[in-house]
Amino acid sequence: MYSLRYGTIPVVRAVGGLDDTVENFDAVTGRGNGFKFGPFRADRFVERIYEALYAYADPATREVIRRNGMSIDNSWENAARKYVDLYRLTLSN
Repeated sequence: MYSLRYGTIPVVRAVGGLDDTVENFDAVTGRGNGFKFGPFRADRFVERIYEALYAYADPATREVIRRNGMSIDNSWENAARKYVDLYRLTLSN
């Protein structure tokens, strides 16, 4: 989360919090803040690295990905609000 806050573009394996935090970049929609791959396979990892390098080579695309990552609200206040919403949902069922 710190890396996104400061504008780095992550290439991660989709596990745990990384899977929740990093959204694959889609060049068509301009959505996403990085590149992730599922089960560990070297070919998938290399594929994502090439996608990231291709995106990074274009300054406009690179800036879109960076801004997407930097705009995520990872504050404790936001996290607490989500937990309260989850607790309320659980109690209402």
